[in-house]
Amino acid sequence: MFKKFVASKKKDLQERRHEIKKQLESIAEKSTRVKNDYEARFPEYGRAEDENADEVANFVDSLSLENNLENALAEVEAALKKIAKNEYGICEDCGKEMSKKRLEALPTAQYCIDCKDKNHGSV
Repeated sequence: MFKKFVASKKKDLQERRHEIKKQLESIAEKSTRVKNDYEARFPEYGRAEDENADEVANFVDSLSLENNLENALAEVEAALKKIAKNEYGICEDCGKEMSKKRLEALPTAQYCIDCKDKNHGSV
C-alpha cells in the first residue's frame, strides 16, 4: 500500500476520532472505570409528568447514539492500530490487500469486498 495513501487515511481517521469524541462528550460523561467508555447523561427538564416523559425519551435516544458512537470510535481506533503495525488495508479473513477504492469508501474496513460478501454479509 502506498505510504502517502496510508498517511492520508491516518490523518482522516485521527480527525474522525476527534469528531466522535467531541460528539460523545456532548451527550455523555467519560467513564472513570472503562477506557473509551462513556455514560449518557440523564437530562433534567423539571418535575411535570410531560417533562419526565421527555427526559426518558431523550435519554433513550442518547443511549442509542452513545452506543453507535462508541462502536464507531472502536472501529477508528482499530484502524489506527493497524496503521501503526503496518497492517492497514489487509483483509482479516484472506490476508490479501484491500483496494484503495474499498478503503476510500470505508477507511475502517476489516474485510475485502470478496470476503465481506462471502462471509460477513454487509459488513
